[in-house]
Amino acid sequence: MADPAATAERAPLRPSAPDDASERERLASLRPPDWRNPQPQPRYDLVVVGGGTTGTVAALAAARAGAKVALVERHLLGGNCLNTGCIPSKALIRTSRLYAEMRDAERYGAQVPADIRVDFAAVMGRMRAIRARLSRICSAADLAAAGIDVFFGLGRFTGPDSLQVGATPLRFRKALIATGARPDTPPIPGLVAAGYCTNASIFDLTALPPRLLVIGGGPLGCEMAQAFCRFGAHTTIVQHWPLFLPREERDAAQILSAALAHDGIAVRLNTQVVRVREEGGQKLADLVSDDYHSTIAVDAILTGTGRVPSVEGLGLEAAGVAYDATRGVHVDDFLRTGNPRIYAAGDVCLEDKFNDTADASARIAVCNALQGGRERLSALVTTWCTYTDPEIAHVGIYVRQARAQGIPVKTYTILMHDVDRAVADSEEAGFVKIHVREGSDHILGATIVARHAGEMLSEITLAMQEGIGLCALGRVMHPYPIQAEAITKAAAACTRALERSIVTPRWRRWLHGAGRTRGG
Repeated sequence: MADPAATAERAPLRPSAPDDASERERLASLRPPDWRNPQPQPRYDLVVVGGGTTGTVAALAAARAGAKVALVERHLLGGNCLNTGCIPSKALIRTSRLYAEMRDAERYGAQVPADIRVDFAAVMGRMRAIRARLSRICSAADLAAAGIDVFFGLGRFTGPDSLQVGATPLRFRKALIATGARPDTPPIPGLVAAGYCTNASIFDLTALPPRLLVIGGGPLGCEMAQAFCRFGAHTTIVQHWPLFLPREERDAAQILSAALAHDGIAVRLNTQVVRVREEGGQKLADLVSDDYHSTIAVDAILTGTGRVPSVEGLGLEAAGVAYDATRGVHVDDFLRTGNPRIYAAGDVCLEDKFNDTADASARIAVCNALQGGRERLSALVTTWCTYTDPEIAHVGIYVRQARAQGIPVKTYTILMHDVDRAVADSEEAGFVKIHVREGSDHILGATIVARHAGEMLSEITLAMQEGIGLCALGRVMHPYPIQAEAITKAAAACTRALERSIVTPRWRRWLHGAGRTRGG
């Protein structure tokens, strides 16, 4: 188990969060200052530890099924997604896209004054207002109204069927660990002393840093780098991997790399930050790439090197639950831990740390824990999206994974510059790429690079979930013109290929025979 003192040493230096009406509303919803923990019931059907997306979804599902449920949260309800992840980041991204569109307005035939000014304080105010509004849907009061006993405080297991919140003991028939994950901070000398931000603190900024260093070129790093660059920050991404977005297909990563370069972002691959120091009111980062040493001066640093499971301080040993700092809580395909009474779901135990995956895993865990279900995590059709401009969205497996499994693959690719609506929108950078099992229309996976790739992907995901082949998508009527027409085009290409392989030989034999008859 991690040393709490060591964890505190690695904690980022947070900017002061603004005390405005939006923040007061959010905090009042997610952890009311006058909240009193309820008197516990003798035994709960389900105790959920963690009040983020996973925990609240699980608690509500169990309560609606008639179970006696307790929800324990040490900090704020809503978790990473609402407070420091999906919602605030997408609010910033939307505003940054608007500024980019105004910058490029001339290519659409519009004239925009050249002195457009970014009001960063107003941008962040809009984000906080959106966050406060959405906090109402998972408020402590609403959860209590749904019949859930909400306890604020650190939940710590004291035995195989019990835990404690402060001095209050809770007993359970089943429990669900849903404590999520926290930002992982690279052990760079001088980083803590100089000060840095993570996704947990960057949304507290009230002034735009003129120069921003982003350590880590993953989805979070790319999203925030592009947004802050569009707001006017001189932005540099430093990544120790030699490939940009190594998880994604190379052509997808190349398109995004070009887009970031167009925005003015400097991407330095195969580079490490080896030291950070503060001098003269600025932060100096020492970089090493192979044998080349350099130093850049910045005003703020954002770390985006991934997230690690939140397993510290839970007393998992007392509950007989195995875990480690990297994988988190150990579970089987049914999300059971080594203790048959205790399950886990979400980022605390899953390799893919996505909000939709956390939501789905919560429902699986509740079904299996309370209803004797046998739903498997491996049956999920997992999707993800990097919300840059253009977006990169993916579902299923990549070609390299299919080949590693010995699955023959045929790929149908439609470039966005061949899609009428993309041309009309001047959004031609990107593609729809759908992988099927060779000789069939069985969809194995897909990657979409487009302005609205995340929205477009859902049609393919539904087809995969329901076992619908790619050819069937070609028979679905869509309004014209839309960018999702690329999916129809890929389906049509698949249909033609299968017709050539199956129907054409038959017709060739018939025509060959007919020709001999006519010739005779």
